[in-house]
Amino acid sequence: MSGRPRVCAVIMAGGSGTRFWPLSRKSRPKQFLPIATKKTMIEETVERLRPLLPPEAIYTISDRAQAAAIRKLIPDLPRSNVFVEPMAKNTAASLILATARIYHQNPKAVVLALPADHLITKPDVFLKKLRAAAAAAGQNDVIVTLGIPATYPSTGFGYIHFSGSCSLRFGSEEFYPVLRFKEKPDLEKAKRYLKQGRHCWNSGMFIWRAEVFARKIEQFAPDFFSFWKRIIAAIKENDRPEIAAVFREIPATSIDYALMEKAEGVLMAKGNFGWSDVGSWVSLADIWPKDRSENALRGQGLFLDSRNCLVYSPHRLAAVIGLRDVIIVDTKDALLVCAKKSDQRVKDVIEALKKKGKKKYL
Repeated sequence: MSGRPRVCAVIMAGGSGTRFWPLSRKSRPKQFLPIATKKTMIEETVERLRPLLPPEAIYTISDRAQAAAIRKLIPDLPRSNVFVEPMAKNTAASLILATARIYHQNPKAVVLALPADHLITKPDVFLKKLRAAAAAAGQNDVIVTLGIPATYPSTGFGYIHFSGSCSLRFGSEEFYPVLRFKEKPDLEKAKRYLKQGRHCWNSGMFIWRAEVFARKIEQFAPDFFSFWKRIIAAIKENDRPEIAAVFREIPATSIDYALMEKAEGVLMAKGNFGWSDVGSWVSLADIWPKDRSENALRGQGLFLDSRNCLVYSPHRLAAVIGLRDVIIVDTKDALLVCAKKSDQRVKDVIEALKKKGKKKYL
């Protein structure tokens, strides 16, 4: 409709995905792998948005090598929409740069800031939520986030504590004031959050009008506002060296820590759209098809007297005998064998390989 702010998406496509080693490498992180389906995760992310947005309204932000991969995977995205970070940083720097570029084009544009590497099994529900969130952010001076209803006491996610009273409604969607963003808890805190209710997992999805984002930074994250102003000025002059120089100075921290944990005027809608952050090999056990013994397989495998195992073996047959709760990942140059309960330690392998100077495996 005429008069409404333009809506666009920024897909955060950086990151190394170390917990999916040895399949994920520095040159091909998780978002560029067909882990959940036959398409890469970033392709799936873009495909989900197509009913809502044309290609010219979809942006990505990543490092230079990842940007080249995005252009090959999604050739209909305009080349200028594939933003390049001068160096690898966290989400605060990425979203300041991406939102500033959009702000320069249209300060009233509504930005959907979305990770590139999440699984959503109910895309129609997801788009319905995004439409309502974009309307809420477009017509109010608020930032909107999508919180995932917690189903167990996870210590791997941050939490959003929200008010029990709905303060805004668009269509059938209800929006609740956010009381506090909370860091990843220990198990006892996670159990308490689950028991208390009114705590959702932080999906890392945010919706804001570009001009509101700028005002929120000025008010609640003043240490970052100077970087915002300098980047805006550099973008206006198309001064790429200055943009890169400012970007390098921005602290390497998350947008949650830089802004969201401090900001007021944040609303949350419940994200009941079949979400998974696909954060580790174990998470795929709930996504891949399983046999009667709860074994999940991608590739070629044979299970004898084995239960609750996850196997990735596309290049040769993996025979698994008498094992329980084990992850096996076989690639052309590396093999991972890991107890499911230890899958968060896969990233420790990366550090060990770095110390041993085995760069070819990173």
